[in-house]
Amino acid sequence: MEQKLRELEQDALQKIQNAENLKELNDVRVAYLGKKGPITEVLRGMGKLSAEERPKMGALVNVVREKITAEIEAKQGELEEKAIAEKLAKETIDVTLPGRPVQLGNHHPLTKIVEEIEDLFISMGYEIAEGPEVETDYYNFEALNLPKGHPARDMQDSFYITEEILMRTHTSPVQARTMEKNQGKGPVKIICPGKVYRRDSDDATHSHQFTQIEGLVIDRNIRLSDLKGTLNVFAKKIFGEEREIRLRPSFFPFTEPSVEMDISCKMCGGSGCNVCKGTGWIEILGAGMVHPNVLEMAGYDSNEYTGFAFGMGPERIAMLKYGIEDIRHFYTNDIRLLKQFAVHEE
Repeated sequence: MEQKLRELEQDALQKIQNAENLKELNDVRVAYLGKKGPITEVLRGMGKLSAEERPKMGALVNVVREKITAEIEAKQGELEEKAIAEKLAKETIDVTLPGRPVQLGNHHPLTKIVEEIEDLFISMGYEIAEGPEVETDYYNFEALNLPKGHPARDMQDSFYITEEILMRTHTSPVQARTMEKNQGKGPVKIICPGKVYRRDSDDATHSHQFTQIEGLVIDRNIRLSDLKGTLNVFAKKIFGEEREIRLRPSFFPFTEPSVEMDISCKMCGGSGCNVCKGTGWIEILGAGMVHPNVLEMAGYDSNEYTGFAFGMGPERIAMLKYGIEDIRHFYTNDIRLLKQFAVHEE
């Protein structure tokens, strides 16, 4: 048995030295030191030895096993250093090569428009207000003078979750919540940007999910002329000082009187073209004086307080300002669209 151990030792040491990589070395370790290896078999056969031979043979087995283990560890360190050296040689960086240009990110055109509008109204003393996108029927409709069964609800085909919960169809619920929070006290001067949802078929000018920015001002002695002046400043700052505006009578359940605002066509200067369909004007947003019923439901005395509200779609504004012909371009994640709005620095 002693002779067999010496042979196993020499054979193992030879294979350790011949191992060319860590996998081969690990195979040697398993073959000789594993549970099914020859050294383990020797240990199992020691029960057949006499009491005098057993301690001597056990000590020899330990010596052989420790020597093989030490040689494997030494060889492992050698192979690991070799592997690192080979990896470094393969991954050597040529510092004389020219650098690769870094691709700089830039704002999405819709983000640019929203931030531009926010900055404008903040400079005019407005605050930004936000609210939940999953809204109750009360705040989305009833608090805005749209009781259940009102025919004007059909103007906004809605995504209902339950009979009383839906995805908000406009950001007007934020206005209703803000008025309620103020408990009938003024002034209120906010804009409400955010996503809204309607059951529209997606095409070049419609989307089931889009953005809105609505504004609300409530105080004593607020007049329609204040609304017109505000919208005039907005149009000139966003579309250029040469833009003119006009207000046309319209209908919205939560404002009275209600108006729609047009801007003079920048393509033809108002003379008429295919963009403005020959009229010289392009419709841009809806607005009006806050309906007395809406004020009363929020706790305001409509004999003391008046206000105006307006709502616009940033997608439409961005399409007009940047000449984007399809609303779907904003949501298809086409990098070519974003590259057109890259910021170039000197």
